[in-house]
Amino acid sequence: MTSIGEMSDRARDVFRMVVEAYLESGQPVGSRTISRTSSLNLSPASIRNVMQDLEESGLLAAPHTSAGRIPTEPGLRLFVDAIMQVAEPRPEDRAAIEALVDRGGPIEEAISNATAALSGLSACAGIVLVPQAEPVLRQLAFVPLSPRQAVAVVVGGDGSVENRVVDLPQGVTGSTLAEVGNYVSARLSGLTLSEAQARLKAEIRDGQAALDKAAQKLVERGLALWSEDGARRPVMIVRGQANLIDESAAADLERVRQLLDELEGKEEIARLLDQARAGASMKIFIGSENELFALSGSSVIAAPYRGQDGKVVGVVGVIGPTRLNYARVVPMVDFTAKTLSRLLR
Repeated sequence: MTSIGEMSDRARDVFRMVVEAYLESGQPVGSRTISRTSSLNLSPASIRNVMQDLEESGLLAAPHTSAGRIPTEPGLRLFVDAIMQVAEPRPEDRAAIEALVDRGGPIEEAISNATAALSGLSACAGIVLVPQAEPVLRQLAFVPLSPRQAVAVVVGGDGSVENRVVDLPQGVTGSTLAEVGNYVSARLSGLTLSEAQARLKAEIRDGQAALDKAAQKLVERGLALWSEDGARRPVMIVRGQANLIDESAAADLERVRQLLDELEGKEEIARLLDQARAGASMKIFIGSENELFALSGSSVIAAPYRGQDGKVVGVVGVIGPTRLNYARVVPMVDFTAKTLSRLLR
């Protein structure tokens, strides 16, 4: 794949104009369009030759139905990474985001409103990965099913109840199950999961845990099970799916249907957004660069936002077709993330 440093000034200018015209109109761009609207002083034939070279380099493609060119996904990536000029959000975009997000209400409302703001301004679907409140343990009990299995019943501080079937460690008896319930109620109730796990570990290490080996394993297994289960279910808000079905999508309804199906699989998209959270910086996923969107050819622009201690707690962004106005949407997403971070401090 051609890098930006390997392109001549002429090729770079033509490539930039083709991509910008395509992102503006959604239609293949012909050499006459570039010749008419640019100040390159090149004939349509010269521009056509450059576009042919860019196509052979894998940066442009020619749809069967048109003599014009459109950028390929690698071409869009090169444009976004090396050519696109990202400025501050437009004043009207900033005002619209702040009006919706910073209303002085509960922070949960502000986070939810962030999706509405981005969805409305970008004509895409707005997405927010919500920071998970760490569950507080109230009760952990085990109900025997057979000599080898039991149902772990976990009651959270908010009254939520989770049931999971677990394999019992060797040596567990009815009195062991009662011992576990008594220990959790006396020593771990009211703690978050991580606090409960840390206390259990410390008491076992210091020999203070009033539990035999089988009971220790059972408590560890129950706490680990609940922790893993909670981590697999991030909370995600999606708004504005209807924006994805516009006039330009009418000719490509299969792609839109596929994207809407992908949005239903929130856990998969939440895992994708976790990459932005883990990286602690803006992420732009274009089309099949990410396996999840290989079929629909969609793009995700996502930025993490931070809590009181400056740590990343969630991710906000948009999802839509690869034909996004990246130069406008990227600063909007970044500004929304910074606005949420400011409210959370």
